[in-house]
Amino acid sequence: MDSLRKKTISGLLWTFSQQFGVQFINFFVSVVLARLLLPQEFGLIGMIAIFVAIGNSLVDSGMTSSLIRTENPDDIDYSTVFYTNFSISLLSYFIVYSLAPYISSFFSQDILIGIIRVYCLTFIIRAFSTVQSTRLNKEMNFKTQMLINIPSLVLGGVCGIILAYNGYGVWSLVYMNLIQTCIGTIQLWIYSKWKPKLVFSRERLKFHLGFGYKLTLAGLTDTFVKNFYNIIIGRVFPAAQLGFFTRAKTLQELPITNISAALNKVTYPVFSSIVNDNTKLNSVYKRLSQQVFFWVCPILTASVIVAEPLIKFLLTEKWLPAVPYFQLLCIAGIVTPLNSYNLNILLIKGRSDIYLRLGIVRNIIAVAGALLILPFGMYGLLYGIILSTYLTFFINAYFCGKYIDMSVVNQLKDTLPVFLISILAGLTGYFIEFLLISCFNSDLLVLIASVSCIFLFYFGISYAVKLPAAIEIKTMLLKR
Repeated sequence: MDSLRKKTISGLLWTFSQQFGVQFINFFVSVVLARLLLPQEFGLIGMIAIFVAIGNSLVDSGMTSSLIRTENPDDIDYSTVFYTNFSISLLSYFIVYSLAPYISSFFSQDILIGIIRVYCLTFIIRAFSTVQSTRLNKEMNFKTQMLINIPSLVLGGVCGIILAYNGYGVWSLVYMNLIQTCIGTIQLWIYSKWKPKLVFSRERLKFHLGFGYKLTLAGLTDTFVKNFYNIIIGRVFPAAQLGFFTRAKTLQELPITNISAALNKVTYPVFSSIVNDNTKLNSVYKRLSQQVFFWVCPILTASVIVAEPLIKFLLTEKWLPAVPYFQLLCIAGIVTPLNSYNLNILLIKGRSDIYLRLGIVRNIIAVAGALLILPFGMYGLLYGIILSTYLTFFINAYFCGKYIDMSVVNQLKDTLPVFLISILAGLTGYFIEFLLISCFNSDLLVLIASVSCIFLFYFGISYAVKLPAAIEIKTMLLKR
């Protein structure tokens, strides 16, 4: 248990370093680009997001998750998955290339034809490195991944900013993504020290595809729903409106993506290593879920409170219409990491069939809700996102909790104290913000003071009432 704990902590430290390093660079680049580009140019990229995401899901085919949960996979496994992924990437690109004129016509944006055909070249480029990345994940070698990701993001980001400054508009976003993907793939080939062999096994393909295709179908439905709002907004509202929505979503996902992605990378192989010990699995799950909620909840609460000065300071006043979108998306995002956690339990238990069924159910709820609420406009869609996200949490928690003997009630008991303390801290920050805005005309001062008060109050109360997550953090820091 101690060995697993040390490995998990080490993995978390490197993964969080990678995630926050990566997101800090992405955040800085996106802020600069948001100041240089117009909302409608971000809206154009938002229109094609669903096709990019679907292509990436197809390229992976869920087989990389199968490799991670497979004990002692050999070169035959890895090479078989590599060649399959590459073949699928070529097919995916051909389909999207052919559909580009129809997609452009749907959104009434002629420029989308060229954007789609260039941007989606990343399908083929990514296919060259999915197995190399999977090997690093399986080995929990997150330090190397950090050393790979940061240079590609820095170089790509610099190129994107230069292009935007020189008037390339939306194409600066397209070329930036292409450059980042190319540099990342080249580095993965260098650092992973694995090259595909000239071997292919139909039996291994059948084995990995048997597990992976269900994940792919579930991923495709998830991808469709996550980007379904982009389709509706892009079709019904002006491109600028979609730009405000995607920019608000990007900001909201900054902490969510960091924490969820980092934890998923570490917890999936960790959970897989103790899959046959439900008692240990229950204990590890409980501690990690408490820890993630301990950080996510106050961060998103603070984001809701300081949304206006935050966006005004970072992105300038032209992005102020994104403020209420950002606030409502933050409320929806509080339970997102817990949803990912629950679904990981199904994957390591080998129940990709239930994973698929749950994905279909929750996505039907999301799409049906969006269509019913559409007549109420943008705010109707946003409230629909909140409702479907929380309903999804209860569904996932119920079905997944059965596999580790943890009911929905127990999961709520573990998170409710953190939620209540976050609300109290948020109200304190709101009062401080109200006083400062009336006295000072500095968004930066309001941000620093309000956020500081929120977190000082939050951590103070957490330690005072001895929240398990707070005590564990304190103990870990004292030991180090």
